[in-house]
Amino acid sequence: MEEQHYQSIIEEIWPKLRRKHLYPEIPMPKVKGIPDPEQGEGEEGEGVGLEMKQKQMTINGAFVSQMKDKMPEKRVIEALLDHGITHYTFCPWDFHTHLRLYAEAKKVVGDKELAKQMSNYFIDVIADTHCVRKRFTEIPELHRNLKKGTIEEVIAFLYQKIWGIDLGIPPSKMSVKGHADIVRRLARIPYLDRSRWGESIRKFARSLKPLLVEEQKQQGSKGGKGEHNPQGEDYLNHYSNEEIDQGLRDYARQTMVLSEFKDVVEDFSDELKGAGYGMEGGMGRGQGSPIDADILFYMKLAENYSIPIKKVPLEEKGSLHPHSHSPWEIGSPFQDVDIWTSFGKIMPGITQIWTKREGKGRGKMEGTPDCLIAIDSSGSMINPRKSLSYAVLGAACATNAYLQNGSKVAIYNFSDAPMGGKDILNYTDQREDIYRVLCKYFGGGTALDLEDLIPLTQGKKNLDLFIITDMKITNLEALIGFFGQIQNRVTAVHIGDNPYAARFEKAVEKRKNISIYTVKRKEDIPHLVLGRIRDYFNPTHIKKS
Repeated sequence: MEEQHYQSIIEEIWPKLRRKHLYPEIPMPKVKGIPDPEQGEGEEGEGVGLEMKQKQMTINGAFVSQMKDKMPEKRVIEALLDHGITHYTFCPWDFHTHLRLYAEAKKVVGDKELAKQMSNYFIDVIADTHCVRKRFTEIPELHRNLKKGTIEEVIAFLYQKIWGIDLGIPPSKMSVKGHADIVRRLARIPYLDRSRWGESIRKFARSLKPLLVEEQKQQGSKGGKGEHNPQGEDYLNHYSNEEIDQGLRDYARQTMVLSEFKDVVEDFSDELKGAGYGMEGGMGRGQGSPIDADILFYMKLAENYSIPIKKVPLEEKGSLHPHSHSPWEIGSPFQDVDIWTSFGKIMPGITQIWTKREGKGRGKMEGTPDCLIAIDSSGSMINPRKSLSYAVLGAACATNAYLQNGSKVAIYNFSDAPMGGKDILNYTDQREDIYRVLCKYFGGGTALDLEDLIPLTQGKKNLDLFIITDMKITNLEALIGFFGQIQNRVTAVHIGDNPYAARFEKAVEKRKNISIYTVKRKEDIPHLVLGRIRDYFNPTHIKKS
């Protein structure tokens, strides 16, 4: 069978390919079965020569069969694998790079489908060019024999110019079609300069856009590659679950702009859901469920930062142990019966039970308390679903720190709380639930309701409080009084200089359990939460530095 024949070719050349590409961490490629026309299997996908899903490359046997009359099967397979490996080792290298290139292309073409096609063409040119320049490869021969549409002809002619290899595209043909100027502009782009890829793909997109738009009109939703594309168009299948997670994390940190992150995530929402990306912000959780791009932004951005938490002494009770005997009575627990002194009988006056006492343990152990986060979402604060809110980012980073230490977090999101402008989440370790409440925005006045806070703090001796607000709280005196009555560790971050903040600082300045951080500019919040907050959470770390 051809399928087994192609697999044997792969097994033969794979050691050489791995050595050629410096031993990439990719499993041995497989062969996709060849459709049987007699079974009613169509030609769909036959033009795609190579697929890559989570690092597993799969050669399409039907594509190789179509090409074997034009070049030897072994050379077709080697060219396809060269291209696929170079995607992994050089461009796009990772999912973050793919997202950045896509975002830059969309700035030029404006349409998400066109941007996906444009970024894939650009990535293919880089991968092929890198492989031709750095390795001995059959890629030029493959391009010489591929059936070509308009875009493929232009790119093949581009390859002729920048590779210096004849691929069978006459210059006169390009001139007649008016494509010579396009290729001339494309040839000036420094494709192998990674530092200029953002600028380069914009130039690439501007030059190729008219042709791609025209081809899209002619072919409808199938786009410009169609049957001529040996690489396929599965935009996310190339990447592993962990690579997608890391890519979104890096992209959030690199952009720091909610709107850009949201646009890209929404453009890839179908692919992300199809790949199993759920609302928990990770792969394999909530597959097919809607993706809240706003919450995902803060999840991924906060994962870039780590806040150390100073552990506190927690009470450790000694374990119970048998101490003395007492007569068994009806209702006494059977598990406490001493069967040896009771002669194996359960009878009043005969049966003895153990009376247990608490042993003397070490008394205390270090641990991380739970945390109550109070976040101001009044009209003077940034709406976290419209722009990057450093208050929400700071609260999100604190949330992650407590959850990673096995603690739970409660949220008190307040605006005009006595009038109903509030949301309360009890102690939980469910990150999605926490982030959803953190991102809620009321936009009204600013007042707390202490009747809400008291139940969240009562009976919890070991509890940290974390509050972020501009301190323009109408019942600030009540909050000051509340903090004066508790012994919990309190971290208060306030924005800007105003009489409310000055009054709060003066009122609690002697309280050793309260740490205050002043921010004159809202942009300073990440630095305080992720930097100076260590003065409180981990003072020994600051002393060492």
